[in-house]
Amino acid sequence: MIRRTRKTKIVATLGPASKSREQIRTLFIAGADVFRINMSHTDHPSLAALVDIVRAVEADVGRPIGILVDLQGPKLRLGKLAGGEQRLQTGQTVTLARSDTSDDPAVLPIPHAEIFAALKPGANLLIDDGKVRLAAESVSDSRIEATIIQGGVVKNNKGVNLPDTVLPIPALTAKDRSDLDYALQLDIDWLALSFVQRPDDVAELRKAAAGRAGILTKIEKPAAFQSLDEILELSDAVMVARGDLGVELPLEAVPGRQKQIVRAARRAGKPVVVATQMLESMITSAAPTRAEVSDVAGAVFEGADAVMLSAETAAGAFPAEAVAMMDRIAQSVEGDSLYRGIIAAQRQAPESTMPDAILAAVRDVTNTIRASAIVCWTKSGSTGLRASRERPYIPILALTPIRAMARRLSIAWGLHCVETEDARDLDDVASRACDIAFLHGFAKSGDRIVITAGLPLGTPGATNMIRVAFVTRR
Repeated sequence: MIRRTRKTKIVATLGPASKSREQIRTLFIAGADVFRINMSHTDHPSLAALVDIVRAVEADVGRPIGILVDLQGPKLRLGKLAGGEQRLQTGQTVTLARSDTSDDPAVLPIPHAEIFAALKPGANLLIDDGKVRLAAESVSDSRIEATIIQGGVVKNNKGVNLPDTVLPIPALTAKDRSDLDYALQLDIDWLALSFVQRPDDVAELRKAAAGRAGILTKIEKPAAFQSLDEILELSDAVMVARGDLGVELPLEAVPGRQKQIVRAARRAGKPVVVATQMLESMITSAAPTRAEVSDVAGAVFEGADAVMLSAETAAGAFPAEAVAMMDRIAQSVEGDSLYRGIIAAQRQAPESTMPDAILAAVRDVTNTIRASAIVCWTKSGSTGLRASRERPYIPILALTPIRAMARRLSIAWGLHCVETEDARDLDDVASRACDIAFLHGFAKSGDRIVITAGLPLGTPGATNMIRVAFVTRR
């Protein structure tokens, strides 16, 4: 029986370096809890094949595995330049024209009418992940005159970012809708949404998904911070997408924004994933840098639910080693004498609801009686997530009769998810909780466990019961 000894989860991205059954199984054994599939690089047949392989590995290992499908989102790019590339000199001016192509070396084509409609004089335009920076001087329906603040070479189809501008475009493109419709026919658990600027972007995906997958919102646009709490309320989880954040914000501002997102998500009781360049050097090296180790450790110390690997596992030369390294870092931090104090200091006061009060009491009871485990019966997932939000010191077992929920909760901090049939009565609630805690190695005979569930049994979101039980097994 595979049992993680750490509470922070690991998300690993699949790709050319991790697409076979044996490769994916190796990543799971090394420590991956959730597998991400990036639709920017995956067609529909490949998506279906990867989902089938993950589910085959899940059957092999006997543990629920989450699958996250990451939708591409809008991509703003330059058109075709005269000669294929241009060198822009700092301090000079340049014209950007609303066009697919340009034969004029002094004109950069941008085939996106939305940019011309929304951009204001003084706003910044970033090209090629911020390598080139322009400031708009004047804007019309078809032309932008800009000053080159930071020069460099620009080439055909390079990406364009507008950090100061909220664009009148939806987060879901036609490609995303096609990918979404296809993905929801498969056995997936999470949908990640890119380019979120406003709460309505999340509401649009939530309506389209109709409860068939959890919604994970990627916070990567500065505009999202203007309504972060509302975005969190509409999301099932969030991601600190540091790649685009690091392009559109000053690099020195990203760590503070990361802490803001993590703490806001923890207040809201929503899982939060920290992502991008966590062990970047392990794409080509068998060992990370000390700075990368400190970066991963910092996210774990903050209490993030999960940390994510991207190219390290998708295309790197050492995918299993990267997962194993992340696993060791998380275990080391969670065993550090400072960790409990930091996590306890960040604990949020329970909301004025019965379920929140019950789970806060569960945490206190477990500490007082030195219980071996918390066992949550959860159908909608809310009881499990509330238990996770409390960040208790002891293990949490989330028992659910719904396989999809066991998979979805695999992204949440500290939850060991087990699919089991619904409890028949209160005696069954206690006896099965004891049996599963024993069989999965969380309690031995004579230990006490604390059980929480909702009455009437099977009622989603009705957490209102605490019970202490003794494990009696030979």
